[in-house]
Amino acid sequence: MEIPESLRWTERIPAGRAWRTALPQRLAECVDRWDLRAVGRPFGYAFASLAVPAELPDGTAAVLKLQYPDADSVHEATALAYWAGAGAIRLLAHDARRRALLVERCVPGDALRELPLDAALDVVVELLPRLGVPAGAPFTPLAEEAAGWAERMPANWDRANRPYERRLVDTALGLLADLVPSQGEQVLVNQDLHAGNVLRAAREPWLAIDPKPLAGEREFAPVPMVRGAELGHSPEAVRYRLDRLSAELGLDRERVRGWTIVHTTAWSIAGDQVFAGNVEVVRWLLDAD
Repeated sequence: MEIPESLRWTERIPAGRAWRTALPQRLAECVDRWDLRAVGRPFGYAFASLAVPAELPDGTAAVLKLQYPDADSVHEATALAYWAGAGAIRLLAHDARRRALLVERCVPGDALRELPLDAALDVVVELLPRLGVPAGAPFTPLAEEAAGWAERMPANWDRANRPYERRLVDTALGLLADLVPSQGEQVLVNQDLHAGNVLRAAREPWLAIDPKPLAGEREFAPVPMVRGAELGHSPEAVRYRLDRLSAELGLDRERVRGWTIVHTTAWSIAGDQVFAGNVEVVRWLLDAD
C-alpha cells in the first residue's frame, strides 16, 4: 500500500512503525465493513492519518480516514458530530476501535490557502463563529491541555539540545499563568484550523476538516490561522492576520496574541524535530511588543 511522503515521519518511532504495519489490514476491514467502492490513492496532504477517497454503495463521494492514535485527534469524530455539518464536513460513520472515520468528501476540494489573503480571511471571519458553539465534556478543556504544554515545553526544549533562546519558553509559561484562569465562555475550538484544513465544497462554499478539538475560550480559535504559513510567512503577514481576525471577530487582541505565542511554542518541537517556522512566529510576535 502506498504511504504518502507526509507520513514518512512514522518510520522514525516504534509506535509509528506498528501503526503503518497495521494499516493494510485496517483499511481492508473498513472497506468491507462499510461496503466502499472506488477506493483511490491516499491524499498526499494528510500528516497524522491515512486518508483515501472512496464511494458509498449509492455513489456518494466520501473519504475514509485512518487516524494515527494520538491524543489530539481522539475526539475528532465527536466534534464533527457536534457540528452536524454546519461549517464542517459531515461524519458519515465512525469505528472507534480502529480509529477510523468515514466523512463527507469536499468537491472540488481546493484549499482556502489558494485564495488571496483578504478573501481567505473573509471566509475565516464567517466560519469561526459558526464553529465556536458552547462545549464541555467530553472535549479536553483548554486549561487541561495547557497544563500538559507547561510540563512538556521545558523538557522538550532541553531534550532537543536547546534549539532556540530560553526566553521563548519562559514567556510562554508566564503567559499561560495569566491566560488559563481568566478565560471566557468555553466553546468548541480547533487546534489545527489552518488554511490548508478549510476546503471548497458544494454543500457549503467552505468546510473545515481534520479538527483537533478542545473546549476553550473564543480567543484561542484564531491561533492556527495567525500562526500558519499557508497565508504568508513573514512578520507583517502574521501581525496582519492577528490584527484583522481579532478586530473583526470582536476578540481581545492581546489574548489572541498570548495564546498564539503559547500554542506555537508548545508546537515548535515534536520528538526530535524542531519546526523553525513556528519559532520565527513566536519571535515576531514577541519583537512586536
